[in-house]
Parts: sequence; C-alpha cells; structure tokens
Amino acid sequence: MGNYSLGDVVIAPVACEDRGGVKTRPAVVIGMTEKGDVYLCPVSSKPPSDAPCVSISLDDFSEGGLDLFNESYVLTSRVRMIRSGDVMGKRGQLTEEAFQAITSRVPQSCMPDNTRKKGNRHYHSLR
Repeated sequence: MGNYSLGDVVIAPVACEDRGGVKTRPAVVIGMTEKGDVYLCPVSSKPPSDAPCVSISLDDFSEGGLDLFNESYVLTSRVRMIRSGDVMGKRGQLTEEAFQAITSRVPQSCMPDNTRKKGNRHYHSLR
C-alpha cells in the first residue's frame, strides 16, 4: 500500500463516466480513508464541456510534475475512490495554493467523509 498525501498527483486507473471504462491517467489526491482508500480528482488534457474544472500547469507543482506541453484540467466534479494499492505511482506534489483552488471547487457532497466531518479542507490535515 502506498503512502499518499493531500495534493499528490498520482497515476491511477480511473473510471470514465463518458466512456464506460477505466483509463489510466493522472489524478489529484483529495482525501484518504483509514482503510487505505484514496479519493481522487482525475486530470485531463482537455477541458470538459459539461463539468467544472481547474486548470493546472507546471508552475502549480512544488515538486515533480507531469509531462505538460499545455495546461491540464482537474475534473473537480468527478471524484473517484480507489484502493491505494491500485495507484501506479506518484508524479509530484501540488502547491498549497493549487490544492486549495481544486478542493474549493469540489462539491461538498463529494469530499471524503473524514474531511467533511471535520469541516477541514486544510492542505496538511490528513498528512
């Protein structure tokens, strides 16, 4: 099982609503459970036409990054939960400002229970 922190950008299998399958893609860790599950917001190279998103670039990383030629888009309304063991690797860590911009756009109903109960979206709250 991997050890991930809020704001990590990982590579993971993420279910795609519009395609009905699973696609390996970057995703931002927005929460974790005590059982080892990870809440993720997928990252896309194209902005969605039907959902909110937050753009990120290499400047939004405090360490590591993605192979970005243009901006990428964090799909804030498409939160997914997977087992941390299914995460394929870590690519980097977002800045606190970038992470806050993302979590402020995630619907409260999609936030992990332990984050919602505490009313705490602080960047280091689950580290």
